[in-house]
Formats: sequence, structure tokens, C-alpha cells
Amino acid sequence: MSAFRIERRGLMLVLSSPSGAGKTTISRLLLERDSNLSMSISTTTRPMRPGEEDGCDYNFVDPTEFNLMVNRHEFLEHAKVFDNYYGTPRASVEEALSNGSDVIFDIDWQGAQQLGEVAGDDLVRVFILPPSTDELYRRLNQRAQDSDEVVETRMARAADEMSHWAEYDFIIINEDIEVSVGRVQSILRAERLRRQRQVGLSDFVKRLQEGY
Repeated sequence: MSAFRIERRGLMLVLSSPSGAGKTTISRLLLERDSNLSMSISTTTRPMRPGEEDGCDYNFVDPTEFNLMVNRHEFLEHAKVFDNYYGTPRASVEEALSNGSDVIFDIDWQGAQQLGEVAGDDLVRVFILPPSTDELYRRLNQRAQDSDEVVETRMARAADEMSHWAEYDFIIINEDIEVSVGRVQSILRAERLRRQRQVGLSDFVKRLQEGY
């Protein structure tokens, strides 16, 4: 008799942090190492940066199109961040979850709050903290993506972002990137085994009780 397969519903893994604390690097490494993870590609109104690709890094649209998508309820969540709008497309995420695939979200606390209102048990929230304010400032300057003015703006915003840490299920202090990735992988392993995500479990237990 062939083994009984227990189907699993996918989960939504949210990683949030102040800019520079490491969530994007952690997300990239998780995606490289876990074939069942895919990145939710956000839609944004911000300009494309050098090296970015439309449909791969973000879906880039103008503000008018973004507002139309909001009106058509095409986003699971959307928010304004640093004068630009970001949103999570609904259809692709729901398809992945139904197929048992997990989706990772690199979003801020506003987006995490909105997802919490619609995602229910599908959502797992992880907040990434820097080991110190000085280290956060060093990382923002080291990546050389932003002007001094933008770096100062991000630092000023960091305190407010970190004040939302208690709204998350797990907290990781990102002192060492490999250790942090390992901790998120441990969270994923545990969350994938949650009873409510194993949608075929009831039938499996029933077969066991009947002697199969």
C-alpha cells in the first residue's frame, strides 16, 4: 500500500526590521537555501534603482496605476514608505499558499499589521533587530546606496520602527548573519509542522484509527 501523503498549506513568513538591520540579506540567503520558499514581489511607485529588474525585484508602476490596483482590491496590504507606495499582490500569494508553498515578505511593520488582519494562521512574523544603534548606522553607510541625508532620515525612523517589536511572533538580534539565517530556518521548520497547516492530517489519523 502506498504511503499516505499529508498535504500542507503554505505559510507567509514576514521579515521586518529597520533599514540596514539585515532583513533583505537574510531573505536572499533563505531563498538560496530553501526550494520551497518564494519571495513575494511587491508593487511600488518608487523609481527603479540601477541593477533592478521590473517583475523580478519589484513590479514598478506609476501612482495612478497603484491607486487603481488599490481600488480593485488587488493588494493584501499596502503602505506609504519614504514618500513611495508599496503593496503586496493578492493573487500570486494565495495561489502559492494553496499549492503548499511558503512565501517570504520583506515588509515594514505597517504591512505586517495589515497582513495580520487578513492572513490569520497563515502568518508568521519575525522582527530583525540590529545589535546596536552604532552598528545600524555603520551598515547604512557601508552599503553606499543612499545619500547622507537619506541615511539620517532612515536612522531617525528606526526608533519608531523598532517600537513595534512586540507585535511580532519572533525576535532575532542580527549580530552574525549566518546565525540569524539559521534561526529563521529553525522557525520555518517548526511552523511548517503546526497542526493547522497540515490540511490532510485529519484523514491520516482517521486511517490510522481504522487500521490502515
